[in-house]
Amino acid sequence: MRIIPIAYFHSPLTSKFGIPRQSGLVQNLPGRIVFTPPFRHAEAVRGLEYFDYLWLIWEFSANNLHSSTEQDASHSAQHLTVRPPRLGGNERVGVFASRSPFRPNSLGLSCIRIKGIEMTADEGPVIHVLGADLMDGTPIYDVKPYVSYADAHPEARSGFVDTTEWKPLEVHIPQPLAAKLSTEEMNVLTSLLSQDPRPQFHHDPQRQYGMHFGGHDVRFRVADGVLSVTEIIT
Repeated sequence: MRIIPIAYFHSPLTSKFGIPRQSGLVQNLPGRIVFTPPFRHAEAVRGLEYFDYLWLIWEFSANNLHSSTEQDASHSAQHLTVRPPRLGGNERVGVFASRSPFRPNSLGLSCIRIKGIEMTADEGPVIHVLGADLMDGTPIYDVKPYVSYADAHPEARSGFVDTTEWKPLEVHIPQPLAAKLSTEEMNVLTSLLSQDPRPQFHHDPQRQYGMHFGGHDVRFRVADGVLSVTEIIT
């Protein structure tokens, strides 16, 4: 099967570090879906304005693990377990019992809220969304509407997610640094950082981390459940 990108995702997050680990965790994180030229037609999204959510099928394009050949597939088969952050980054589960980005075919699936659809002169229909877990520039292979009667299963078990508590971090951004951001940027950044973007086996309170957000280089440390922003470089 040959698949090609039908769109690309645009986000304030330009590197893997800091991207939410699941869609919907940072509900106010903005993003745009911009179609490639063959699909820049209003007819392609006719009726989508009557839906609140959509599914995206996309590629973990920043990963080095791909399985486009038999040799690559054999390599992928040697990595059948992963370490979910929800389990502290130390306990292993099967790759197909996880939502890990390191998968044999590097395909992602996300359910994302539709904020609005804008018809533009140069890019055609642009879908504005909230809460995505995609990096800027991510190729998208399909867009499907979310339908609650078929897609919602509130009674379903969720494996280790049901038995493992995830506690967001308290985020402290000093006022002189906060002044470099708009109110909307502050709200989104705070939500992102509260999800703790660090590898979950890192616990050094003196270690400084950095993430790219909306053209800013945000640096921070974490100690005793509090994330403190130390620099914002623009």
